[in-house]
Amino acid sequence: MLHNKRKVDVWTFVSLVIMAAFILTLLYPMIKIFRLAVLDESGRFTLQNFATFFSKPYYSRTILNSFELAVLITLCSLLIGIPFSYFYSFYVLKGAKTIFILSILCCMSAPFIGAYAWILLLGRSGVLTVFLENTLHIKMFGSIYGMGGIVLVETLKLFPLVFIYMNGAFKNIDNSLLEASANLGCVGVNRLLKIILRLCMPTILAASLLVFMRSFADFGTPLLLGEGFRTFPVEIYNQYLGENGTDFHFAATISVIAIVITALVFALQKWGTNKFKFSINALHPVQKKNPGLVGGILMNAYCYLIIAFSFLPQLYVIYLSFKKCDMAVFKPGFSLDSYRAAARRLLFRSFSNSLLISGLALLVIILLSIFIAYLVVRRSNLWNNLIDSISMIPYIIPGSVIGIALVIAFSNKPLALTGTMLIMIISFVIRRMPYTIRSATANLIQIPMSIEEASISLGTSKLKTFRAVTVPMMTNGILSGAILSWVSLVTELSSSIILYNNSTITLTMSAYVSIAMGNYGMACAFSSILTVLTFVSLLVYLKVSGAEDIQV
Repeated sequence: MLHNKRKVDVWTFVSLVIMAAFILTLLYPMIKIFRLAVLDESGRFTLQNFATFFSKPYYSRTILNSFELAVLITLCSLLIGIPFSYFYSFYVLKGAKTIFILSILCCMSAPFIGAYAWILLLGRSGVLTVFLENTLHIKMFGSIYGMGGIVLVETLKLFPLVFIYMNGAFKNIDNSLLEASANLGCVGVNRLLKIILRLCMPTILAASLLVFMRSFADFGTPLLLGEGFRTFPVEIYNQYLGENGTDFHFAATISVIAIVITALVFALQKWGTNKFKFSINALHPVQKKNPGLVGGILMNAYCYLIIAFSFLPQLYVIYLSFKKCDMAVFKPGFSLDSYRAAARRLLFRSFSNSLLISGLALLVIILLSIFIAYLVVRRSNLWNNLIDSISMIPYIIPGSVIGIALVIAFSNKPLALTGTMLIMIISFVIRRMPYTIRSATANLIQIPMSIEEASISLGTSKLKTFRAVTVPMMTNGILSGAILSWVSLVTELSSSIILYNNSTITLTMSAYVSIAMGNYGMACAFSSILTVLTFVSLLVYLKVSGAEDIQV
């Protein structure tokens, strides 16, 4: 009896440690930012900041702008991503592996790099703008700046997230359902709309939520392309670190409003998912068909044109990184001067910081994911389910809000962490752990409990069974979530811009700082290195896991 009690206490201890860590690094900073939003400079309760925000269109419009932007980007991403995934999943396409890798790379670069590249391409003095106007005498329709430009850039970056989600959903459709619908005369587009998409509605809602949250909270793209179009993440940054002085209380107020809005959207998505909740099991998975000559040409053209258009900015940035450059002016000829300048300035430090901070954060994320998934699935109770719910809070909180919350919470002794590498690691863990936790949990649910029970019945202890049997079986789910977490870690900007300093600067921040300084050649060099790092990470994942794609 004592032996069994000790085993139970081990998992109770793990639950307590994880809850204590969440209270300290997540709940405590959130309480501090809520407190700051409702207190004035003298510490008295007030709602004046909220009244100011909603009474002045200059401020309140930023939330409406961000909401409208996120809705448009989500709709455009679905319109592009669903047909893209349908062609990829149901038909034999030329170079399918290449399509997959390039599409994933499109969404795994830092958001502001795409915005910066499109400025170089379609800005007022962009290479394509000049070519169209001076050579072909075609005046550009619209501008890359403002709402339209942001929607274009973010849609081309985020539609692969829809592609990833829908691939998994399409694989779960049983072919017998499609055969039955064909026997009833429901084929082609009619079958796609009436049968396939309805079966995939929970996944469509999940993908929509992810795209909405990403676009709603994006900081870098609106900052570079917004000009007169102001969004709330940029306004939070301006209030916190603006040129006209800082206003922590008002920044906290905007942060709280943003949290409430994203929480409502999350609740709406959960309600919609429950309305369409059902389970399907693909006993006979869909086999890819040959689309025929005309269909094959059209499908391949659709996929490759979107990939080419989406990946063009990254290719152009890599090309410019080898051009001669004098600050913001690119000159004829090629050289490695931009890379030399980057190496002299911050390359080694930012590269090593990116690997170290992201690597340590990923290690913590993986450990947390393994333990939380096991506690939720195998030892489900109110306490462990509460831990699972708390772990999902960062999913609905913008990165800039988390950055500000950590600064407010850990600026004074005895927990003076601001400016240290530790606070960067904490921020990265908080921001990106939901991906891996959800992936690990979903994977463990599919593993039969009988396998672990068989190990225990043969005399193996529960802890050894967990280490030697359960964890290895969770590897695929952990790897899938980890690669998404890793790439988002090395390209993190929105919280890093609040927390970094010269000693903790990362590759992403080095690229951003170079753009802000007007040193475009060096910015291209940092961005190119970041793109290569992302590409290598994806190839390593595919090689190690042996997977054909990423599952979420």
